[in-house]
Amino acid sequence: MTTADAPLLCTILVFRAIFQLLLISGLPLGRFVWGGRHEVLPTHLRIGSALSIALYLVFALLVLERAELTSFISSASFIGVDVWVLTGYFTLGVIMNGISRSKSERLVMTPVSLVLAGRCLVVAIR
Repeated sequence: MTTADAPLLCTILVFRAIFQLLLISGLPLGRFVWGGRHEVLPTHLRIGSALSIALYLVFALLVLERAELTSFISSASFIGVDVWVLTGYFTLGVIMNGISRSKSERLVMTPVSLVLAGRCLVVAIR
């Protein structure tokens, strides 16, 4: 059911945002992201992590709008298209994480991306 999938998807996005905050703060968790080349992220990747957090907020809003759990955006067709694009984005994440040189990223982030893509697909086809 869409109303269950949207909050689950948003919860995962919140955890990803928290993880990105930990990376920005300098914790040595870089093996799980950005190809795993840096344990502690350099400045340019920390900026990328900050942008990711902003994107997660937009993604969550779109998903909640599509599930009709919020009503900030009035264009249903806009939201419908965007959630399909978001589904494609998460699917691309599955592929990119799956081919990462980092074993940690492949083992942890690929399944997370797969769940996001699957839940987003359910929300999109409602």
